[in-house]
Amino acid sequence: MIGIIDYGAANIRSVCNALERIGAGSFVSGDPAQLDRATRLILPGVGSAKSAIGMLRSRGLAEWIRLNGKPLLGICLGMQLLYEYSDEGSAPCLGMMKGTIHRFTGNDIKVPHIGWNTVRPTIPEPLFSGLEDGAYFYFVHSYFAAISPQTVAVTDHGGEFSSVVACGNIRGVQFHPEKSGPAGLRLLRNFIEHC
Repeated sequence: MIGIIDYGAANIRSVCNALERIGAGSFVSGDPAQLDRATRLILPGVGSAKSAIGMLRSRGLAEWIRLNGKPLLGICLGMQLLYEYSDEGSAPCLGMMKGTIHRFTGNDIKVPHIGWNTVRPTIPEPLFSGLEDGAYFYFVHSYFAAISPQTVAVTDHGGEFSSVVACGNIRGVQFHPEKSGPAGLRLLRNFIEHC
């Protein structure tokens, strides 16, 4: 059973719909005691890092997410919250991945980065099982994670950035698999079955 973490600011309905389409049982909760019954967790996210991390802390979820030990998939802002710090609102985050989230800069790129873009794996990773190298996924974001040892796939938007990261049983994707058609559904299935 997949527990979708509800902290009051996430794009939860589309994640629920995607899991339903692949036949995965899920439930939504902002209560750590309820989320304890999940076998895997998804941390979705839409909005600002400072507001989101504040809501996670106020609900007792931040520390619980750090310590529970279950396989976790962070989506978009949910991925960024896994890092130590975000420049968006000068926000200390969960600290489960090393590094800082930065804003895209430069006159030659559009910010936010919105639309379909390729994701190129850099090392073998179970999330990519059955997916073509350079599959397209749907992005909506203004902030990004730099390439680091936890990077397992990259995307180019005025330079390469981390579009998928992994550390132990924690995964993060900068794109929205729930809005990325068959490739996104396959990635969600891979998280459930292989991670």
